[in-house]
Amino acid sequence: MKITVNGVAQDTEVTTLGALLVALGYGDSKIATAINEVFVPATLREKQPLNSGDRIEIVAPRQGG
Repeated sequence: MKITVNGVAQDTEVTTLGALLVALGYGDSKIATAINEVFVPATLREKQPLNSGDRIEIVAPRQGG
């Protein structure tokens, strides 16, 4: 299916947000996620289904000054 991750179009075979995060190498990282501009809590990621055309945003905290 075709999705967009952080503004970049991608093809994926995974069907849940949790599986997508693992496939992209985020694993257990401390991140924030949203699908189609709706926040998805970490506790719901494993069961959150993905659909063709979804826009996923993944935001990781950064340190520095």
